Amino acid sequence: MRDILTVILAGGRGSRLEPLTRDRAKPAVPFGGLYRIIDFVLSNCLNSDMRRLLLLTQYKAQSLDRHINTAWRQYFCRELGEFIDVVPPQQRIAGNWYSGTADAVYQNIYAIEREKPEHVVILAGDHIYKMNYDPMVEFHRKRNADITIGALRVSTEEAKQFGVMQIDTDHRVLGFQEKPSSPIPSPEDPDVCLASMGIYVFNARFLYEALCNDATNMKSDHDFGKNIIPGAIDSHTVCAYPFMDENRKSQAYWRDVGTLEAYYEASMDLISIDPQLNLYDEHWPVRAFQPNLPPPKFVFGSEGGSTRRGYALDSMVCQGAIISGGHVSRSILGPGVRVNSYASVEDSILFDDVNVGRRSRLRRVIVDKGVSIPAETEIGFDPAADAARGLKVTESGLVVISRGEKISPASVVGQVG
Repeated sequence: MRDILTVILAGGRGSRLEPLTRDRAKPAVPFGGLYRIIDFVLSNCLNSDMRRLLLLTQYKAQSLDRHINTAWRQYFCRELGEFIDVVPPQQRIAGNWYSGTADAVYQNIYAIEREKPEHVVILAGDHIYKMNYDPMVEFHRKRNADITIGALRVSTEEAKQFGVMQIDTDHRVLGFQEKPSSPIPSPEDPDVCLASMGIYVFNARFLYEALCNDATNMKSDHDFGKNIIPGAIDSHTVCAYPFMDENRKSQAYWRDVGTLEAYYEASMDLISIDPQLNLYDEHWPVRAFQPNLPPPKFVFGSEGGSTRRGYALDSMVCQGAIISGGHVSRSILGPGVRVNSYASVEDSILFDDVNVGRRSRLRRVIVDKGVSIPAETEIGFDPAADAARGLKVTESGLVVISRGEKISPASVVGQVG
């Protein structure tokens, strides 16, 4: 894979994930307690033996940059030609922010050319899935393709949020619709469309030519899905590669957790008895930063009939967490979380170092890093009261507490035990 350069687009603003993206880029948002969203695509690269990576950042990149330094530098040896370089906007070509996915790559064309790749793999850094990219590159080579697109089977309703492809029997792309209101279904199944996953393999020379031509087109959105791919279909070989899922479940797993509801649902799946995403698979490990913390601890379980008992049911509890006489169910607790006596946490996600005060109650709440919930506070039971406090409340009643939020008790919980 020495002739392959991988470019990861990790500059997404993630506005639909506000307030979780208020202080961080979308790829840096925690997921599953221990991980960040970016860890999944980086694990795919490492497991695929792709070790020459450019990570293009843009918005609020400090958290992501710090995570790459602490979690990922150790896996790449510069002396062997391996690297993961975080590349902020250089403004070598233009003095503006990236105006589209193609423009992001174009503005870094100098860094790409310097590595002299034969093929360039372009990935999005904000999707959750498991995939071996090596067979896709081999497929691209054997077909002598100019572009190969990772393809996922989705329902016609879901397809409205994707780029939708029409292909022939030889997997050559004949048509491409970007987020169509009326997607063209597959001829094999009228209820299914073939969607672009935002995973591309390009011949490097063709990529340079296409990007330079697109940059001079003032009417272009400078986007791969809207401009580069549709413009190449008639004149170049564009192929679709069917998604081969390394998750090894009955249904292919690929998630864009781009909204609070999608993020919450994907997170809650992890604590089910048989989750759709397998994080315990030694065949395809997902790596992350492992903080140097002690094991999780549960205390006050041996005081006879007292209700002051620390336990967690159907939950994921990370290292350093202490459940000190509180009750946790169907929740995800990040590193260093503390749940104090008689407190109750249900159907919630607590990021690192959250502290839940005595006799507080949380239900369907996402709490960002370092937030302290005062004693005897209820959140998630009265949407109007939560909104009146200034908290983010979604249409389904999910409450999100941002980092640095100062919580004042809204209602007092009765004495327990």
